[in-house]
Amino acid sequence: MAADPLRLGREAFRRQEWANAHALLMDADRQSSLVPEDLELVADAAYLMGHDDEAARVLARGYRAHLEHSDSSGAARSAAWLALHFLLGGEETLANAWLQRARRALPADLDCVEQGLLLVPAGLESAAQGDAVGATVSFGAALEIGNRFGHQDLAALARTGLSESLIAMGDTGQAMPLLDEVFVSVRANELSAVTAGIVYCAVIEACMDAFDLSRAQQWTAAFTRWCGAQPDMVPYQGNCQIHRARILQFQGAWPDAFDAAQDAYRRLCEPTTQPGVGAALYQLAELHRLRGQFTKARDTYLEASRWVRDPQPGLALLLLMQGRTTAAVAAIRRSLAETSSPSERSRLLGGAVEIMLASSDLSGARAAAEELRARAGALGSQWLEAETAQSEGALLLAEQEYAAALAAACRAWAAWQQLDAPYESARTRVLMGRAYRALGDSHSAELEFDAARWAFLHLGAVPDAAIVEALSNRQQAIRANPLTARETQVLLLVASGKSNREIAAELFLSEKTVAHHASNIFTKLDLTSRAAATAYAYKHGLISRG
Repeated sequence: MAADPLRLGREAFRRQEWANAHALLMDADRQSSLVPEDLELVADAAYLMGHDDEAARVLARGYRAHLEHSDSSGAARSAAWLALHFLLGGEETLANAWLQRARRALPADLDCVEQGLLLVPAGLESAAQGDAVGATVSFGAALEIGNRFGHQDLAALARTGLSESLIAMGDTGQAMPLLDEVFVSVRANELSAVTAGIVYCAVIEACMDAFDLSRAQQWTAAFTRWCGAQPDMVPYQGNCQIHRARILQFQGAWPDAFDAAQDAYRRLCEPTTQPGVGAALYQLAELHRLRGQFTKARDTYLEASRWVRDPQPGLALLLLMQGRTTAAVAAIRRSLAETSSPSERSRLLGGAVEIMLASSDLSGARAAAEELRARAGALGSQWLEAETAQSEGALLLAEQEYAAALAAACRAWAAWQQLDAPYESARTRVLMGRAYRALGDSHSAELEFDAARWAFLHLGAVPDAAIVEALSNRQQAIRANPLTARETQVLLLVASGKSNREIAAELFLSEKTVAHHASNIFTKLDLTSRAAATAYAYKHGLISRG
């Protein structure tokens, strides 16, 4: 008996074997035109393989087939999904056209799931226009229909959109439980793959907008596993890697974060460039900046700006790190003036405090810190609370309120430690060291500087390590050191027991370059072994014995 490609294609689709399902269903279609329901499977498989144009053509064919069969709800469903795909892809004109077709196909008095599905792109349009209240109304109505008909996909899309709108309105109390319900649905495999992918991406962004790091980490871990189980799936893999890069950077795994951001960039450029490429480039630029690779950072921020309108606060912080304080102030002030979204402003405010303090604008720094405090209180976010305490500590230090500055910095450090954020923890320890020194406790100051310095070198945060060296009493030993800054960094990593391969990965260098630096170190210091290099680092005060 000849194999039945239609039956095999449906089975492959249920197993989430998208390429196999697509090939089998297309073979079946060549033998005999598929019914509209099977065309929807072909469209989904094509979309999940990254063939957006083909998916749109097949959905449009399904729309016409539904009309030919006088199936108004089916036609509306195909048109609504076309509208949603085009809207998510940034093609608003096509999205609106298909949304109008969907509305025409569906009788206004017909009570069905599709009425709710039509409300999803309407809610997204309201949200894009800044009308969070209108979006809440649309998504709330869609959720009621989804619940009433027991339609899991519609309910999940509606809950996600509703939670995003509530977060935009500052109501995380109602928003986060909705996201938890969606998490249950997606983890229980109650959703179609297309809907699950949309939900994963949207919910992680919502968690980041709410500055809820714990939920963002849980969703990102689940998203990574989900994507990994479907190797021939294309559209969500790039976004998944962007989210991984953000979390890994926060956790201090910078080489892994860089690899994830590069992978995201590659995936989002194939087969055609997708809107998310700007976010991938911004993550790459951030990692370049933090590691002191300023030229690469500048070029990557500029490339990101072709896709995201304003790559801030990273670009302004880069200008500050380059000593271009006036330009940094102008950039961050302009960005704040042009940004009304509370979540977007929250992302800018910590950097704004730092930049204003560097320009001695204490009133501007105070205003930014107070706004950050208000936002942290509204969201109840430990992440924002930590950033607020850190900003207030820096401000109080500039105002010469040293005891209060130390107390704020200690609160920030404790919060960053709970969040497992090594870079932010180290920056806070620098604040603590400066406060201790101002209070006359030089021993405690050196302990804080030493801990921060070790963390920065471990991370590869070259600019921050240099700042600590300038503050530390060990700067005399460093200046007497005949090595270059890069050679000193390699020496310290050698002294910590790392191999050339590990050092190369940590510093984004080739093993050959690391070997060259090691050879120079041995020659300049007249050393013959890594053990001798380690002893030199301790003897000359480059590393504390604790």
